[in-house]
Amino acid sequence: MSQDDSILDRGAPAGARSDTPSRAPRATPPARRGSGTLAVALLLALVAIGGAGYVGWRQWHQEQGYAAGNAALNGLKQRVDTLESAFGASDSERNLLRQRLGDADQVNRSLREELLSQAERTRNLEDAVAKLSEKTLSGHDAMLLDETESLLRMAKERYELFHDAQGALAAYAIADQTLAAVNDGAFSGLRQSMGAEREALSKTQTINVDTALTALSNLRAATMALPLKPLDATASGASPGGWSRIVGALNDVVKVQRTNGAPLSVADARFARELASIDLAQAQAALLASDRDAYVAALKRADAGIVAQFDTNAAPVQQARTQLATLIAQPPGAAVQLGAALGELRNLRAVHALKPAASSSAGAKP
Repeated sequence: MSQDDSILDRGAPAGARSDTPSRAPRATPPARRGSGTLAVALLLALVAIGGAGYVGWRQWHQEQGYAAGNAALNGLKQRVDTLESAFGASDSERNLLRQRLGDADQVNRSLREELLSQAERTRNLEDAVAKLSEKTLSGHDAMLLDETESLLRMAKERYELFHDAQGALAAYAIADQTLAAVNDGAFSGLRQSMGAEREALSKTQTINVDTALTALSNLRAATMALPLKPLDATASGASPGGWSRIVGALNDVVKVQRTNGAPLSVADARFARELASIDLAQAQAALLASDRDAYVAALKRADAGIVAQFDTNAAPVQQARTQLATLIAQPPGAAVQLGAALGELRNLRAVHALKPAASSSAGAKP
């Protein structure tokens, strides 16, 4: 039955459809209409197949996603379980650390108490040692200090009495070595004062005393052979006047002569040499006494006497004057005032001797 027949059947009532006689069959529709219906049916079938495939692909894709999600969820569950176990282990470790910290605090408190007790014992020991050291110096240090004081006093007296700078320097050197062996540090600053006095003594020795004394002795011996000035020497280029001619004529008639048996030239030569020797001896004495001014003055007097009495053109006289000039140019140094180190040593020993008495009086006052 065609579509038109179905429409007519739906539009007619039921009773009429049974009573109405059947109509004659209509003509067959053309083939074009049947082919279009088939195409539509095929299209609808393809659409249905595509929809079913799409729905099936979506369901498969969802199942794959569900499977991946389940796997990820299982992995997350495993990680959560691992983290829970790690947190549990960390909690146990934290509790163990807290216990250990508590034990360490107890140990630290006990150690602190022991350290405080040790510090108190150390302070008591230091106080006892300080009191013991303040009461008196040890016998070893006392002996060394006595020896140092004796050496400083000997150096001072030797320099002041005999002007022996070399001996004083040797005594200061031994005193410095002795003081270095003292264990008490309160006397360490004394070595600086001793060093300053030693330096001052060494600066006074600008010349070698033994060499200068030897040179002066050689000069004293050489003055006995120095030639005197000629007695009949006249000024060069001076023409004789009338008065000189009269004196010359009288000398030919009257002659004055010593009667003690010694010629005048011989007596004058001996007197001149004795004067030069005396000046050189005074220079030696001033050098031994470390009297700089007297030493230089005696040398200048000796040089002036040699110029006045001896022939300055002679080579021995010139050599003697050269030696005198060298000695005058190198005088001994100025005197040094010693005793500062000795006074400082005595003051330090007096202060150490008073310390025990002061501490004992302070302890008895309360």
